[in-house]
Amino acid sequence: MIVHLKLEDYLALVRHARQEAPNEDCGLLAGRIDEANGEKFVERVFFLTNLDHSPEHFSLDPKEQFAAVKEMRAAGLELLGNWHSHPATPSRPSEEDKRLAYDSRASYFILSLNGGEPVLNSFHVEGQKDVTKEDLRIR
Repeated sequence: MIVHLKLEDYLALVRHARQEAPNEDCGLLAGRIDEANGEKFVERVFFLTNLDHSPEHFSLDPKEQFAAVKEMRAAGLELLGNWHSHPATPSRPSEEDKRLAYDSRASYFILSLNGGEPVLNSFHVEGQKDVTKEDLRIR
């Protein structure tokens, strides 16, 4: 699976996650899916409140989540997945991330702030065991 993300959205993710550190930051991804080849194009990133206010967990605010989905639909966009940051760990799904990955059609972006440069990866999670790194292309 190829997932496309605009450079300006990547930079906004990094900026926002750094502001929220040391707590995890989180949000939703909206865009379009090319039916011919299945590629995803992220057109909009939503920044939501982490109700857990924790460096190790996140919970999306349900009211903000509902409002974001409503806004996506009004704009003709699809929910493509979600994203969250790992302030002090690598860009890979934790056991909790895998357990909470309910939608096998979704892309799960994880932005690591651990170390010098931020690292963003996208994952497809099928069940709790089958995790595949997606081909994330920042353009």
